[in-house]
Amino acid sequence: MDWPLDFARGAWLNGRAVVLVANGPGPKLAGQAADTLKEHQELEALASIGFCGALDPALKPCDILVAHALSVPRSHSCERLPGISQRPHHTGTLLSLDHVVSTAAEKSELRRQTNASAVEMEAAAIAARAQEWQIPFYALKVVTDTASESFPLDFNRLRDSSGRFSRTRILAAALRRPAASFPALLKLNQRCNAASKALGDFIADTRF
Repeated sequence: MDWPLDFARGAWLNGRAVVLVANGPGPKLAGQAADTLKEHQELEALASIGFCGALDPALKPCDILVAHALSVPRSHSCERLPGISQRPHHTGTLLSLDHVVSTAAEKSELRRQTNASAVEMEAAAIAARAQEWQIPFYALKVVTDTASESFPLDFNRLRDSSGRFSRTRILAAALRRPAASFPALLKLNQRCNAASKALGDFIADTRF
């Protein structure tokens, strides 16, 4: 679809018409995607689907989390209805922040403060719009990094003015410590590819 977003496609999912949109990390870009979607489509529900970092030590890479509640700092926790799938998955509270949680230490502290199962960056904006538009909201996430893992770089410093991750900045940062950074980034890329496939397989069998 010729919309001002990074990605916009129409599809059919288990007999239902769906529209898939993506616009980059963080609530601002996710909110813009939802607003654009509403301009062009009559909506029955919204779903935030993507990556998350584990806060619960029991969650492993490629595990699926179907959120039953959304935690937003300085706001409130909202009960949400989960999607339904026969495939194995976890349920729990999803914490939504406007920054990348890069270290195991921060994950541990967030777990202590909120008891959330995982953390991500877009669901809060989508949930707010679903509440405003009075339609159901779902959050389905796949784990890319465990509670005990830290990222090789501080990705918060590597976002551009729009909030998107800058490949140029990531490469420049990695080149400062290539022996440590590049193997870790390659591992993260492989993990994300595997997580994407696991999430896609799960969604293919999901009924909303």
